[in-house]
Amino acid sequence: MTTPITCFKAYDIRGELNSQLTEEIAYRIGFAFAKQLNAKSVVVGSDVRLTSTPLKLALSAGLIDAGANVTDIGMAGTEEIYFATKHLKVDGGIEVTASHNPINYNGMKLVKSGSIPISGDTGLNAIKEAAEALDEQIVAERLGHYTNQQAIDADAFFNGKAHVEAENLIATDKYTVSSCMQDYVSHMLSYVDLANFTPLKVVVNAGNGAAGPALDAIENELKSRGVPIEFVKVHHNADGTFPNGIPNPLLPENRADTAEAVRATKADFGIAWDGDFDRCFLFDADGEFIEGYYIVGLLAEAFIEKNTDSKIIYDPRVYWNTEDIVANAGGTPIKSKTGHAFIKERMRKEDAVYGGEMSAHHYFRDFAYCDSGMIPWLLIAELICVKKKPLADMVKARIQAFPSSGEINSKLNDADAALARVTDKYKPIAEVVDTTDGLGLEFGNWRFNLRKSNTEPVIRLNVESKGDIPLMEEKTAELLSLIRAE
Repeated sequence: MTTPITCFKAYDIRGELNSQLTEEIAYRIGFAFAKQLNAKSVVVGSDVRLTSTPLKLALSAGLIDAGANVTDIGMAGTEEIYFATKHLKVDGGIEVTASHNPINYNGMKLVKSGSIPISGDTGLNAIKEAAEALDEQIVAERLGHYTNQQAIDADAFFNGKAHVEAENLIATDKYTVSSCMQDYVSHMLSYVDLANFTPLKVVVNAGNGAAGPALDAIENELKSRGVPIEFVKVHHNADGTFPNGIPNPLLPENRADTAEAVRATKADFGIAWDGDFDRCFLFDADGEFIEGYYIVGLLAEAFIEKNTDSKIIYDPRVYWNTEDIVANAGGTPIKSKTGHAFIKERMRKEDAVYGGEMSAHHYFRDFAYCDSGMIPWLLIAELICVKKKPLADMVKARIQAFPSSGEINSKLNDADAALARVTDKYKPIAEVVDTTDGLGLEFGNWRFNLRKSNTEPVIRLNVESKGDIPLMEEKTAELLSLIRAE
């Protein structure tokens, strides 16, 4: 009998705890994942949420029952799973994380061999169907091994689900300790030339999420190599209760602590991460938040300087700045549909060296085409040192040349009707119509992109212009008035 599971989304797994996502469901997902991929080896990790470790252990039990050997790298960010999956040459990887979602949610991000993402049309739906169809009583065909980076309560891990005595496992060589953190750190630092670094003071805000331990490991390596970076740490310790709020610097109300620390310590720039640190957000020396759009342009230019004729992937929400920078630097700009699965797929197809989204997701060819929250700030730090320019100076001219509204969300009763109103008014007079992702229309010196959310009745608007801030602001207000005219 099929048991409905409602936490599967288009690109990952996310759901409310105790209703959409439980330990039993996590077990089913693990069993189905191993079976569908015929996986004999899987790496797992979890963020700092108090519910993440129990879910990960139930997930691991399902993987083991289906015959997979599990390597648990402990508390980790999503990019550590991406790295470990490829580095350890395993058949798949799963990070248990809810990233920036509310405290009563959790989820999972899944990849297969080579850290290739698993989405709805590349296996996620099949895993869902297999998990739903599992019988309540599962007899393991073969018990996999369990390798753990950190000591855990084995009884809690097995919880009666792995069909073996916990003490029997610990008594064998199946229970071992492994870590690839040092290899991860070495890979992160391979993107920059440490000889280029001059003294820097950097505010880092982990938001009590998973970024802290990874940053500490990078800091230790930098110190051992004599790299003169001083870190000012804000909300640094991992704490699954999130005493300072869920880490989501994309929300303006969550930026004050980082901005104030930058100003108070006279730091060169600031960094803040989300919960699983696959995104990083940057602040200039005045504590001003820098939209991810302009960071995409900076990183694109940095890669083209290091790799002549590079291909750069970007998303269609705002792109005039990126296209201008890439073309002038001698690279090739390539537009892709928004979303990590689409960006990664296009990067592989084009062999692009870098891909960036305005949402602060940055993707790197040499990182298995995956997104990282650590590589971007290292590259920006190197740029500041090499160009001998503050971060604000590097982006100021670009913001003036291509001002943008930032993404503005409107929650509506009828998103389709709003999209129709905008289409009817603006499409007939547009000079360029772009349907790569949502509705993109150009009108000479300004343009906009309007997209519906896949999961909620929300419309997302982005507007940009060519050097005309008042025009951008005028058109933004005009569009919002029409969108919200219900």
